[in-house]
Amino acid sequence: MLNEKLHSYIKGLLTERNPLLTEMENFAHVHKVPIMEVEGIETMLQLLRIHGSLRILEVGTAIGYSALRMAQAMPNAHIVTIERDIERIQLAEQFIHRSEHRHQITLIKGDALEVEEVVKEHALFDAIFIDAAKGQYKKFFEIYSKYLNDSGMIITDNVLFKGLVAEPVIETKRIRNLVKKIDEFNHWIMSHPGYDSVILPVGDGIAISKRRGERK
Repeated sequence: MLNEKLHSYIKGLLTERNPLLTEMENFAHVHKVPIMEVEGIETMLQLLRIHGSLRILEVGTAIGYSALRMAQAMPNAHIVTIERDIERIQLAEQFIHRSEHRHQITLIKGDALEVEEVVKEHALFDAIFIDAAKGQYKKFFEIYSKYLNDSGMIITDNVLFKGLVAEPVIETKRIRNLVKKIDEFNHWIMSHPGYDSVILPVGDGIAISKRRGERK
């Protein structure tokens, strides 16, 4: 992980976001809404640009921040995003409605474990971004990777979980169980026969899994 001086240096090089995105960042900070860390999201956006992703599935909308960042970064892309929390859905709808990129985003309301039939109507996807309940990462991956095209990639956030995946002792049982699930997911994707994966120590850790080619 980078030290704080380098974090500050890199952040200082980034282009300032528009007022709506800045407002969302401030809202997330004040109300403790988890949005992707700045280094992580900038890395993801660059990967999506390089990959040329035009149809993107996001598992975990929260307040719509990352969906809007993807829409702004790739004006020709369409993002299908899933959220189950009613309050966050309402906030996401408000923020998205205020954006000039609102036409690029389709919000599916419901639990990502239960809305597969709705999502598949929008398939196939060039990329999938997983940023929802960490304990369900493997299930999300298994459900929605079926709707990824043959050259697609899956990006998963928070896979280093503030460095706790490398800690030998964790006192809190709930956190210990969650870290165990994330660690198991990391080992699973790194040895998955259908994907080439790498974990980058940026933001809270992002995993990039590239499909190896045509499905057997």
